[in-house]
Amino acid sequence: MNTVVAVTGKSGQLGWELQQLAAAFEDRYVFIFTDRLQLDLSNPSSIAPFFEQYRPAYFINCAAYTAVDKAESEREAALLVNATAVEQIAIACELHQCKLITISTDYVFDGNGTTPYKTDMETDPVNYYGYSKYLGEQLAQQNNPSCIIVRTSWVYSVHGNNFVKTMLRLMRERTELKVVSDQIGSPTYAADLAAALMLVVEVQEKGNMHSGIYHYSNTGIISWYEFAESIRSFAALNCKLIPITTPEYPTPAKRPAYSVMHTDTFAKDFNIPLKEWEGSLKDCMQLLLK
Repeated sequence: MNTVVAVTGKSGQLGWELQQLAAAFEDRYVFIFTDRLQLDLSNPSSIAPFFEQYRPAYFINCAAYTAVDKAESEREAALLVNATAVEQIAIACELHQCKLITISTDYVFDGNGTTPYKTDMETDPVNYYGYSKYLGEQLAQQNNPSCIIVRTSWVYSVHGNNFVKTMLRLMRERTELKVVSDQIGSPTYAADLAAALMLVVEVQEKGNMHSGIYHYSNTGIISWYEFAESIRSFAALNCKLIPITTPEYPTPAKRPAYSVMHTDTFAKDFNIPLKEWEGSLKDCMQLLLK
């Protein structure tokens, strides 16, 4: 009997990319992809019945409340999905001896660092979205000590809403565009992260059990402005890009200035070579520009 893998957030970037990979693993796994219709994380009482029905061996939680600015005013909604639901998932996974892999964010850090954040460094979110994800991490580990938490950053994909697709659209519509140049991080192509998560599952299946917090992103350190420059170059567009500072682009939620994470432990424990950001952006752009 094939191993059941449940994945939340099938409509999001990462969940969608995992769906694209599923066919390559269907000889070993039965996938159950859910969105709000199949499993509504804003209604945490729906989680226990889901586990009773499907009995997954792995639960990859890609679902999240990700509207960073809206989270400042919709705090209850962010907390429900990013913390309370994660707590209930962790409890259900522990009860059913299901391996939990849940996705978190670089926004758990304050952004005042100058060297890549290691997993054991102090967290101090600067916005409510980051706080809700931090709380989800705490509740996951308290209720399921064997869980795996994967923090990631600057996620983009050919699917959904993200910086790459927004820049492409705006650069086609406008002759010039202002882009923040003093926020630094590492982009993550969701297709790369999806492939890495399936390798995490494969490693567990072979009996090499891991737990705790990991960091995953593509390698390399850039600003949003440099990211936009590369998108423009790949798309051969002529829009003028103007670097601006964070205070020149005020948003309801504060953003961390430095979001680079130390990813070596993930690469070592799961034997996964991490891809460099520019090559992954090129892979994504080739699909978007078809």
